[in-house]
Amino acid sequence: MKQTKIFLMALICMMMQAIVCNADDDVVISASQLPATARVFVQKTFPAKRIIFAQKDGFFRPTYDVRLDNGIEIDFDHSGVWDKVDCKYSAVPASLIPASIANYLRANFPDAVVTKIDKERYGYEIELSNDLELKFNKKGMLIAIDD
Repeated sequence: MKQTKIFLMALICMMMQAIVCNADDDVVISASQLPATARVFVQKTFPAKRIIFAQKDGFFRPTYDVRLDNGIEIDFDHSGVWDKVDCKYSAVPASLIPASIANYLRANFPDAVVTKIDKERYGYEIELSNDLELKFNKKGMLIAIDD
């Protein structure tokens, strides 16, 4: 009886270890396996583009990485809400930039375009076409500039 309990406990420990070890594996998935919210976001925000690569990262609260046919990279959280959009050398759609940040950029960097937007805990990190990185708090106020 005691040996059976020890065996079962050892078996459970090995199974849990296998789950945890595989929890951070990146798995290539089809676009149809993305959360519906992510698929709808891509269709509405980039209607002429198609997903050529999708990857699921993690196990319990997975995140998703997507690449479009024009090189744009999008990161989504576990529920399919965008977290980062990197358009490389083209402009991030204006609809993704909060109004207060867009107003600041128009006034202070009228010739630059936003090429990357990343949601952070403190607010947003924006990368411009002139290679400046701007950090904004949640209210859209500039808090740092990195060059």
